[in-house]
Amino acid sequence: MKMKKYTASTMALAMKKVEQDLGDDAIIVSSKVVYSKDFLGMFKKKSIEVIAGKEPVRKTTSVSIPAIDDSPKDAVLPNEHSEKINKELADLKSLVKTIQRQSVSYQYPDEYEEIIQRLEQQELNPELITAVGDELFQVKKNGNEKLAKEDYKELAKEELIKLLQGLPFGGLSYNKKYINVLGPTGVGKTTTIAKMAALAVLQKKKKIGFITTDTYRIAAIEQLKVYANLLQSPVEIVYSKEDYEQALVKFDSLDIVFIDTAGRNYREAKYINDLRELIDIGDNMENYLVLSLTAKEQDMTEIIDQFTEIPIEKFIFTKMDETISIGSMINLMVKYKKGLAYYTNGQEVPEDIEEATAENIVELLIQGD
Repeated sequence: MKMKKYTASTMALAMKKVEQDLGDDAIIVSSKVVYSKDFLGMFKKKSIEVIAGKEPVRKTTSVSIPAIDDSPKDAVLPNEHSEKINKELADLKSLVKTIQRQSVSYQYPDEYEEIIQRLEQQELNPELITAVGDELFQVKKNGNEKLAKEDYKELAKEELIKLLQGLPFGGLSYNKKYINVLGPTGVGKTTTIAKMAALAVLQKKKKIGFITTDTYRIAAIEQLKVYANLLQSPVEIVYSKEDYEQALVKFDSLDIVFIDTAGRNYREAKYINDLRELIDIGDNMENYLVLSLTAKEQDMTEIIDQFTEIPIEKFIFTKMDETISIGSMINLMVKYKKGLAYYTNGQEVPEDIEEATAENIVELLIQGD
């Protein structure tokens, strides 16, 4: 691949030079901000330096490298050679994409560089950042030179909402009786259930009850009993399958039953199996997975992967008030094609819980509090 360096005052002008010189299929290898100096050695002018290249068009000769899927019988090079070459080309393209993602904030003009940096700080997936940045670049490229930073911010919000399009948002449907709340230990699951239950009683005037399978922590049971007393609602503690079935019979006349499952290390499959043996995951049940925004995204991913056999309706993210980055929330929703019911931002019951929409999540991502 032949490489060439281009310098311009803005990224848009640099890209225009690349396009004019190398065409639409040029590959950007790297880009960075550089400064020219005056004769006194002082920094004088900021500019953008881009290194781009283009794979040369191969002329056909007596030796041809066939495509892997339909290589002709008279090909000079064996299949294993062509496979090796194709693999090397794929690795090269992957490396170029990695370089581009590492310098994503330098690939776009000043008008929305601040927005890109904000998304990076929020730890949004680089691929999603690139999708937003490319959309903004196309808007500018199409002649919208006079747009202000606020205009680009609104366009970024619109693009992020598009990325979430089709995912379910919002709280309880109130169409199903049993609300099964799942999640690892330490995410604030019991408090979150109390907030959801309080909304059901105070706003929807529903008759509710609680079932807890969290018999490993006495404090959790006592905490749930306190909330139940405040809401004047019954609680059943379940130790076995028989206890669970008896609790369902006792709560037959109630509108909504909240099930507080045991908080365990759900990266281990055996705990998922124990859960499935204890609770019947039926058609009249909504399942919500509670995750903490203070956890590492990789850890949350491992937990979600363990719940593939349980039909999770939506996520609930907690502890938003304890972190400065919420990009993982959107990353996981897009990756697993799961929506969002609620997010919580404090310990107060029932105040510190918000019903989620795509608009308010994107607003928090772009604007912050």
